[in-house]
Amino acid sequence: MLVSVEDWPEWGPSVSAVRGVDGKIEAGSRGEVRVGGIWIPFTIETCNDHRWTWRVAGIPATGHRVEAVGIDRCEVAFEIPPLAGPYVVVCVAALRRIDRLATSAKNKQG
Repeated sequence: MLVSVEDWPEWGPSVSAVRGVDGKIEAGSRGEVRVGGIWIPFTIETCNDHRWTWRVAGIPATGHRVEAVGIDRCEVAFEIPPLAGPYVVVCVAALRRIDRLATSAKNKQG
């Protein structure tokens, strides 16, 4: 869910669309996110099995991390740059959406 660009608008409150990347991101992926009606370029800086970071409009932005916390559970966290403190409100909303989407997907699987 976090690395699949088609899912970003579902859980990212500020992202309404993504273009330039098909499927999943990887280190070096470049594209654009639509935020507030404006297309903004992004580059994926790092991407591995459990964490990815990016630059948006050339500025370091949130890191995204997933950690296992049990057999059938994980924890998602955002790494917010020091100067982006107010963005925590958007990240909290995103975490709630991710939780809802993950719970819904798990319930569909049975």
